[in-house]
Amino acid sequence: MIELLQQGIATIQAIGLEKVFLLLMAPVFAVFMAWEAWHLHRRRAQTYSVAQVGTNVFLATSHAIADGIAWLLVIGLFYALYQVRLFDIPFTWWSVILLLVLQDFFYYFFHRASHRMRWMWASHVTHHSSETMNLATALRQSVTYPISGMWVFWLPLAWIGFQPEMVILAVAISLGYQFFVHTESVKKMPRWFEAVFNTPSHHRVHHARNPQYIDRNYAGVLIIWDKLFGSFVPEEAPCEYGIVRQIHTRNPFVMMFHEWRDMFRDVARPGPLWLRLKHLWAPPEWERPSALDVRDGQQPRGIGNP
Repeated sequence: MIELLQQGIATIQAIGLEKVFLLLMAPVFAVFMAWEAWHLHRRRAQTYSVAQVGTNVFLATSHAIADGIAWLLVIGLFYALYQVRLFDIPFTWWSVILLLVLQDFFYYFFHRASHRMRWMWASHVTHHSSETMNLATALRQSVTYPISGMWVFWLPLAWIGFQPEMVILAVAISLGYQFFVHTESVKKMPRWFEAVFNTPSHHRVHHARNPQYIDRNYAGVLIIWDKLFGSFVPEEAPCEYGIVRQIHTRNPFVMMFHEWRDMFRDVARPGPLWLRLKHLWAPPEWERPSALDVRDGQQPRGIGNP
């Protein structure tokens, strides 16, 4: 009983640590958004609107609530893995840096999977639905991330030997950094910085719907993972933002659930069960083959990334 109570207290502390960090960052985010809106107004290139910011704040708030509930439900798995950890990692400056680097490494694969598995894309598409690029775009998140399994990618960190509360904080720090790469107001950082870190230039590419930019630059903090795994593309042509099949809506509920609706509608269509279920894990652009293709044993044909 005492052990359960201690774990409960540790869980609240872990989740609270993340929320405190984000609450402390909230005024910083607000100041930078206000500065960017003023800067764009002066240049007569305004991309902010009251409706857009309001929608994005609603999406960020609902995501934060869902995220907190999800951590309460799954934190036990992190502590269970931590009990059978591979290493006893002390809390020092070098272990914090190591944790941030490893979390970023796993983030790369989470982010890549979020584009290449439709189940995960159903959540992530909300973030990409914005047709403008400014700091407020970073707030556009989905309430369904816990359902699509974002938290699964952080489990290995606890198994390696990092305390669950520090893992949660590392995720929050990563998201805090990523807020600042959602902008057109910063064109290029110094060359050495562009070579190592994710920057506004790299992330504009990620949000673009230009054919040459789709499914590129998955980096969270370090761009080196994209260069290592062959998904890096530099910003060259001007970026057109959004998704291939734009939804053109201000309704936050449509933004959060339209791809889930479409995915389950595809699963419900008549056909072989294995092909119906494949809509859940196949890439978002995957289409079922025709009945003739199935009979002849041909492969499905895609239609391009969403």
